[in-house]
Amino acid sequence: MAIGADPSLSHLDNASSARLVANEQDTSSVSLIKAEDRSPDQLRHRGRILADGVSDSGRDIPSPLVRPFRISKRQIISVGVLCFVNLINYMDRYTLAGVLDDVKENFDIDNDEGGLLQTVFVLSYMIFAPIFGFLGDRYSRRWVMAFGVFLWAMTTLLGSFMTNFTWFLFFRAMVGIGEASYSTIAPTIISDLFVSDLRSKMLALFYFAIPVGSGLGYIVGSQVALALGHWAWALRVTPILAGVALPLIVCVLEDPVRGEAEGGTSLHATSYWQDIRALCFNRSFLFSTLGFTAVAFVAGALAWWGPNFMKLGMAVQGYSEKDQENVSFIFGLITMVSGIIGVPMGSFIAQRLRHRYPKSDPIVCAVGLLLSAPLLLAASFVASTSTVLSFVLIFFGELALNMNWAIVADILLYVVIPTRRSTAEAFQILISHMFGDAGSPYLIGIISDQLKPKFMPKVLTAAVGTAALVANSTLLMDMNADVEGFNTTVHPEVLKKPEPTPTPEEAMAEFEALKYSLMLCVLVEFLGGLFFIINGWFIEEDRRVCEELTHQGQTEGERIDPSPLSSSPDHSYGGDLVSDETERNVTLL
Repeated sequence: MAIGADPSLSHLDNASSARLVANEQDTSSVSLIKAEDRSPDQLRHRGRILADGVSDSGRDIPSPLVRPFRISKRQIISVGVLCFVNLINYMDRYTLAGVLDDVKENFDIDNDEGGLLQTVFVLSYMIFAPIFGFLGDRYSRRWVMAFGVFLWAMTTLLGSFMTNFTWFLFFRAMVGIGEASYSTIAPTIISDLFVSDLRSKMLALFYFAIPVGSGLGYIVGSQVALALGHWAWALRVTPILAGVALPLIVCVLEDPVRGEAEGGTSLHATSYWQDIRALCFNRSFLFSTLGFTAVAFVAGALAWWGPNFMKLGMAVQGYSEKDQENVSFIFGLITMVSGIIGVPMGSFIAQRLRHRYPKSDPIVCAVGLLLSAPLLLAASFVASTSTVLSFVLIFFGELALNMNWAIVADILLYVVIPTRRSTAEAFQILISHMFGDAGSPYLIGIISDQLKPKFMPKVLTAAVGTAALVANSTLLMDMNADVEGFNTTVHPEVLKKPEPTPTPEEAMAEFEALKYSLMLCVLVEFLGGLFFIINGWFIEEDRRVCEELTHQGQTEGERIDPSPLSSSPDHSYGGDLVSDETERNVTLL
């Protein structure tokens, strides 16, 4: 009994079009058969047709496995909602970096505790990412995301009212839990709405919001704090925007069937441990994740310490504090513009090269990291002599770094089957943040504090000690002591913490310490480039395997049955087939 061909394939010529033919033994099993083939058996032994329209022989052919479709308004709106939430997500993440000096002064903390603010956020973010990845592969992605957005908006707002550093640290960690839900799920929705180059373009648009949001975080944070007179107001902007995003997620966002765009709608979720095991043996997933970890390490360290480093460089050159007020604004602008150019540029280059050079995706990522390293190294060395040149070098360094975002996401989505993508996203977040930006701000802060005394001149150290002794003697002489009652009344100036302006020598010592600690980022970038180069050795095979498994409804580790499908359960290597009148179903081991 024949089943009519899909009308959407009618435009293909007879030489390459496909028709669906029901197997005579089981009307619930269907096979894709090319028009010029004489039998289903011949089809199974011919060159495999890949989802991007390239056969094993290298000929470009229209693929019947991916049905052409028009983009609906609902799909466009859904991508717009996801991009908007991603934008405010990263705005919230880096708003605090734009007012870090004010926060340090308010809570009386040093560089190591300042870095700890970002570290606790990322730690909670990465710890809860696998939990939300598990939920995202099995339950409504719309409601999981809505819960996450509500949580991080509320905790950000509550944290802005904290006057105790410990409580502020606690609410910063809670923000990470909320943001984990969104980051693990949003890319998988895009993957189920679009395929091939169209998916790459939409992912580029989605990840385009990361550097733009980060840049806006600096700008909004510093400017709102300056306008309203307190840094806490900067943290109250994104909760307001989240109030707009929440109803859009619940009422407007489309949550498609997992694997729908790729024709893998008959796939069913396997056990969590099977998912983890499959990911552990997915070489492209592992090496792209390690490469992306290097990107996260550098991005986190640069985002957190970049503005502070540039302020110190200006202080060494003799600029006043007033001249340094716009550093966060300029740094945010650089981050935003480099992202606007870098993210789509990386995606565009990868798309142009992909059809001719299948290994190009990880190689483009490697080139981005290897170009960024010397640029950022040069920027750190000229920051004490030329602020403008340093900003220019940082711009091009970040531009090269930003080439990675959309490509890495695309690699994950085409080497992992649809029912495991949220879990894969979650574990990529876990690994990249655990060894990346979870520790990089704190690590850079610790190294900086340890190096600072080594750059303090001995004469300056002696002078500081003498000055402190004289100051203490003066304050003691200025006390009004009641000798008879052994009561001592101290002037308020004695109890107030002194806030001396750093001397040029002190500013130089702190600048040099931070400069050399940031050089760790350069080493990490070279290491990340190596991981992406290794990834290029496996990317073709892993992509082919994923496409075959998705279209045939099988999972990693299963054999592909070369014989026609049968209604007999014993005829499939995966076990029993669950019958359905309209589609081929599979058993997932």
